[in-house]
Amino acid sequence: MAPPVLPVIGEWYRKPRGNLFEVVAIDNDDGTIEIQHFDGTVEEFDLENWRDQMFQTAEAPEDWSGSLDIEPEDYGVDKDTAGNEWADPLEFLDRAE
Repeated sequence: MAPPVLPVIGEWYRKPRGNLFEVVAIDNDDGTIEIQHFDGTVEEFDLENWRDQMFQTAEAPEDWSGSLDIEPEDYGVDKDTAGNEWADPLEFLDRAE
């Protein structure tokens, strides 16, 4: 049996056969850990319950919009080409002579 994974704020985890979530807060005084699922749902665990869950570390999702209530067309940018127009920042300098 593997040792329990410690919660770290900003890190992503996965339930053994389930959903992806991020640790968003840890209250050491109360001994609680607050998580936010990819769909935006917030849940709280006490430290003992966290250890019993057998969570696994996971990579952050590529699609950052999961917890936001927006559709892909509402992003305002084409995710596949975003950033390509800034390939060479020197192109935008004023070339005064």
